[in-house]
Formats: sequence, C-alpha cells, structure tokens
Amino acid sequence: MSVVIPDDILRATKMTEDEFKLEIAIMLYKQEKISSGKARAWTGLTVIEFQHELAKRGLCINYDVEDFQADMRTLQSLGLL
Repeated sequence: MSVVIPDDILRATKMTEDEFKLEIAIMLYKQEKISSGKARAWTGLTVIEFQHELAKRGLCINYDVEDFQADMRTLQSLGLL
C-alpha cells in the first residue's frame, strides 16, 4: 500500500519530502507503532543519525524491561555473561 501526500500539503508544512518522512517515522516510533529499525530503514538513517534526531526532539530510545531481558538472554547464550 502506498500513501500519496498531495503537494499542497507538503508545501504547507514547509518541509522537504525527506523531512516530512522523518517526522512521520519519528511520530510512529514515539507511539510505538514501528521499531527504530523500521523507522531507520524507511528514512535511510544510521543508528547514530536516528538517535540524534530523537535527541533533538527530547525523545529517548524505546527500551523496556523485556528488551533488557532479551538482551541478557542473548549475551548469556553467546557466553558473554
């Protein structure tokens, strides 16, 4: 599925197409609708670039207890803990 943003809407935002896409990606990430990986893939940003964009907006990486526990299990399975 593709969504078409009319040119007059984009012009009204005074953003470039890439800026508009980034704002949508960050909004969806903030609402936990998409992962940071999906947001980065869609916008073409690196991990550091995406984190910088979040920081500019005062947002943090979504990382909860379940993510931490999954990371701990991974490290244990790799013999790093």
